[in-house]
Amino acid sequence: MRSNVNLSTIVRTAGCCGVPRVIVCGNARIDRTIARDGAESVQLEMRNSLPAPLRRLREDGYRLVGLEQTTNSRNLHSYAFAERTALVIGNERTGLGPDELELMDDCVEIPVWGLPYSYNVATATAMALYEYCRQFPT
Repeated sequence: MRSNVNLSTIVRTAGCCGVPRVIVCGNARIDRTIARDGAESVQLEMRNSLPAPLRRLREDGYRLVGLEQTTNSRNLHSYAFAERTALVIGNERTGLGPDELELMDDCVEIPVWGLPYSYNVATATAMALYEYCRQFPT
C-alpha cells in the first residue's frame, strides 16, 4: 500500500468484517482516527513481499483470491467465495504483480460503469469483503 489513508480504511473495514489479520508490504502505518476499532482488533503483519506468506496460506487450506482486473477475472457479483479465502489486494497504482498473480487460485473484479476504470483500493476492498460476509454471515 502506498497510502496510509487507504490502509487505515481497509483495516477499519476488516475489523467490521471480522478479519483477524492483514498482511501488508511496504512502509505501512495506520491512522487510528481512520482505522478506529480496527486498529485494536486487526493484527497487521508486515512482510517484505507477498509470495512466501501467500504460499503459507495456501498450505493452510486457504483459497487465494486476487482483487484484480485480469483477462480471466470473474465478476464479483457472481463469484462464490470459499469459506477459507484469503483476499489479496495489490498496490493502488500497479495492482498485483506477476509473482502474486501466478499464485492466485482466482481473480475477481468489480464492474465499473463509468470513469475511471477502477474503484479506489479501499472502496474495492470494502465491496469484496462485504460480498464475502454476505455469503458467510456469522
